[in-house]
Amino acid sequence: MTETPFPTVRVECLARRHDMTARSSRVIPEETPVAFTFGGSTHAVMMATPSDLKDFAVGFALTEGLIDTAQEAGEIEVIATEAGIELRAWLPQDRQEAYAQRRRSMAGPTGCGLCGIESLEAATREPTKVNHSLNLDAESLIEAMESLPAGQTINHQTRAVHAAGFWRPNSGMMAVREDVGRHNALDKLAGALARQGVNASQGVVLMTSRVSVELVQKAARIGAPILAAVSAPTALAVRIAEDCGITLIAVMRGREFEIFTHPERIIEQVSTNVA
Repeated sequence: MTETPFPTVRVECLARRHDMTARSSRVIPEETPVAFTFGGSTHAVMMATPSDLKDFAVGFALTEGLIDTAQEAGEIEVIATEAGIELRAWLPQDRQEAYAQRRRSMAGPTGCGLCGIESLEAATREPTKVNHSLNLDAESLIEAMESLPAGQTINHQTRAVHAAGFWRPNSGMMAVREDVGRHNALDKLAGALARQGVNASQGVVLMTSRVSVELVQKAARIGAPILAAVSAPTALAVRIAEDCGITLIAVMRGREFEIFTHPERIIEQVSTNVA
């Protein structure tokens, strides 16, 4: 049997430093096709970092709405081949029947979350409503984002992968997952929380990327009331976050950030004259 690839690899390169070029090497992330197979049928193939694969399978199934709990995914088989990795799961009978009715096939690059959907309506499907009343002060939010880099072990080596983290008041950082695709990183985080029995409604999802609509949909699916990211959101992401009840915080750099939706969860005096 083929072994699962290591998530990083060292490669040779030529590096130009101080006006001179010399032989060097760099650790870079691995990227491999990962196929999700449910009940014997391939649902999607994603390009991903080959780490935390069982979390990835469970999280993907959760955020795609195929299951509601980690237990419904059953035992996950990780099968490595020369062509890539297959994550194989068998759904409960009722779930399998529902899946067969809505089956879709996707093949996308680097964590593309919408490739191969069946209709335009599916791209902006009705988001899961988030009604949890978690409140945080600004200092706690800053503390949460500042604690994310400590869990980015692959990125420390490569400077080339995204991370998704979950931070909870009085508990700190509960989990961090990394991947070349930001959607993949969030799916892995969703799976890790579900498999550990951690309630996402009690904390903050943190992202090292921009915020696209798929990230908001996935955060809503696991019940996270606050989604914070280092880069800006898309306009559709803001509209969907408003609709589903998520507090969307972005452009979070150091002690500065911008709140785009549902600011009532962040406790701080608001000035009307900030540029």
